This record gives sequence, C-alpha cells and structure tokens, in this order.
Amino acid sequence: MKVQAIGLMSGTSLDGLDICFAAFEKKENWNFKILKAETLSYSQNWEERLRSSIHLSSEELLELHSEYGFYLGQKVKEFIDRHHLENIDLIASHGHTVFHQPKKKFTLQIGDGRAIKIETGLPVIYDFRSQDVLMGGNGAPLVPIGDELLFSDYDACLNLGGFSNISLKQDNKRIAFDIAPVNIVLNRLANKFNKNFDENGDLARKGSVDQDLLDKLNSLDFYNQPHPKSLGIEWCNETIFPLLEGITTEDAMATFTEHVALQISNVINLNRLENVLCTGGGSFNTCLIEKIREKTEFKVIIPERQIIDHKEALIFAFMGVLRMKNEINVLSSATGSTGDHSSGVWA
Repeated sequence: MKVQAIGLMSGTSLDGLDICFAAFEKKENWNFKILKAETLSYSQNWEERLRSSIHLSSEELLELHSEYGFYLGQKVKEFIDRHHLENIDLIASHGHTVFHQPKKKFTLQIGDGRAIKIETGLPVIYDFRSQDVLMGGNGAPLVPIGDELLFSDYDACLNLGGFSNISLKQDNKRIAFDIAPVNIVLNRLANKFNKNFDENGDLARKGSVDQDLLDKLNSLDFYNQPHPKSLGIEWCNETIFPLLEGITTEDAMATFTEHVALQISNVINLNRLENVLCTGGGSFNTCLIEKIREKTEFKVIIPERQIIDHKEALIFAFMGVLRMKNEINVLSSATGSTGDHSSGVWA
C-alpha cells in the first residue's frame, strides 16, 4: 500500500521552512521517493519573530502559535497548488521549537496543526516530541526511526543543522544523540557580517583557532555526559555565547568550527563508523567537512542535494505515515523514554 505525505520542518537555525512531498511503500522493507520538495526562506519579519519567540509573554506566544500555524497552512496550500499535487494522505508538521527542556518535562514546537488543517482541508499530525518528553525521554532526536527504516545502508546518519546529531546501531539497537551546536552558533556569528550563514566556511577560514577558547569549549560537561542527550538554544545562550565574547568574530568562527569538527570526529572514531551519511545545511560548509574528514580515517558521504536539504522533512512525513498506521515512530533507545511509542497529535 502506497501512502503519500507532506512533511514540514523548521530548524533552529531558521534557514527556512522545508516542505517535502513523498511517497512511501512497504514491501519487505520501507522505501520512499521524494516527489517534490522546496525550502522557503522566511521573510525578515518572520525570522525575527521566530528567533525572539523565546522572550514572549505567554499571551504573545499563544498568539504566535496560532498565527504560525495559519502561516504553515498557507505555505503548504501554495506548495500544493503550485505543483498541482494530488492524492495527499496527510501532512506531518514538526513546528518550530521555542523551548526544549526535557529534564523539566516540557518541550514546545509552535505552529498549531489545527490551523494547518483549516487552511488545507487535509489530515494533519503534529506535536511529535511532547509525548516522549512526558515519558521521560529527551524528545529528540526523532529522525532515527527514518534512519533505521529508510537509510539502513549506512553505518550512521549525521545531521548538521542548528545542532549536530547522529544515529547509529549499537548492540543491535538504534541509538542517537546530539553531538554539538553547529549552525545555531555559526549563523549568529555570520550575522555580524550581515550574512545569513558562513558560505563554504569562508569566514572561518580567515580566522585563527584560539587554543584557550577551544580547550574551554571541549571541556564543557555536556560532552562527557552519556547518551541519550539533547541540546537546546537555552544551553547555547547560557554556555556557548558567553565564551565567544572578547575575540574577533573570525577567530570565534574558526575556533568554533574546529570545536564542532573535533566533537563529531571523536564520535565517528570512537564508534568506528566506516560510512557516515551527512545531511543538513552544514553539509555545504566545506571548511567544516574538510576538518571532519581530516580528523577521521572513515568515509563521510555527502549525498545528492535533495537528500541533504530535505531528509528531516522527509522523515517527519514518514513519521506521520507510521502514526497514521499506529506503528512505532519514536525509538526509546534514541530518546531515553520508557518505551518505543507512536507519537503525534491528530488535528
């Protein structure tokens, strides 16, 4: 039975809204085909509103939750009309993360799925993370279910987005965890040059690595914690950004890029991962990729652009399909929750 779904993903790095329309079919194993996919850049107004959402009052945040839901619905409807799409079984929306504090048992992804349904007239599944957090998990990473069922040809799947995370098989279980911040930090530094991101890592190449800062970054407690573990913007605001003050922006970028490469290569080398699929916006940062490859003897594979750009949106579409069938779409071995489960709220 073939199911066709649209997945929506907005990452913490705010590089845009990813929309992916894909077909999924299970014979012996699940397979997929991306039919149409786009990344829609946010207007300056929307980018700023989402970026500052963490500082809103409760009333303002509820208003934004509703308004952003209608925005998502409108953008999906335009996407459907533009490409004359038919036979859409469901929309699966990740939403945009504002708060993520699993130790306090809450996470919040705004963008009300009911508003998406009102705009499109299609079934919508949203809020994939909260149930896992309530079950004692990190609510992240969620994409390992897709890595397990759609990308099992690779020893591991590495995502370089706002944060870097990895999923891999260990003792016949799929484990996953966040490794380090990436674009959430590098993009903010690039903003100081009026750039949205550090294209090809060119700004980082102009700087010099500050060894004292590098040592401080590498010695942060998070990197010694056992998995499963996850990161949020709150941790960066409290821990990372204060350390980056007092040196030139180019040196901060060079040092942080070196730091990220070290943390990622450490994970690859420790687990002896022979072939690692690398996706997410950070895959285009050639400076970062070169540094990772220099520090490991194993293969870091950059796939076709469509997979780089839309793998997360693809997997959220897939998670929606699994939820529709009431099948497991969250792995406790990846998130640390009390058990595997089928997550997502129907609108």
